[in-house]
Amino acid sequence: MSLKLIRSQNPSARFPRLDTVLFLEDFIKKHDGEFKKKQLWKALPKKMMYQTFSVILDYLIISGKVSIDSERKIGWIYYPKDVEKLLEKTHLMWRKK
Repeated sequence: MSLKLIRSQNPSARFPRLDTVLFLEDFIKKHDGEFKKKQLWKALPKKMMYQTFSVILDYLIISGKVSIDSERKIGWIYYPKDVEKLLEKTHLMWRKK
């Protein structure tokens, strides 16, 4: 579904290689909440096309690994091990709305 959404927003977009996606994931994890979108792209040690960068960032947002705060800074939010620890605690419970 996320690929269709990205493709509908930008039909001429090319999809990046896996190593490029992983590279950007690691960079965002290390610099969590430090940069806005354009600043993040300029701070990358390995340069990439802005279109490729935007496609990867859109994918990470749609997949729930990255979020953008009120100051438009990009932060890493995907911590599955922490969620497992919280779910093991008996005093915490999920409420249905």
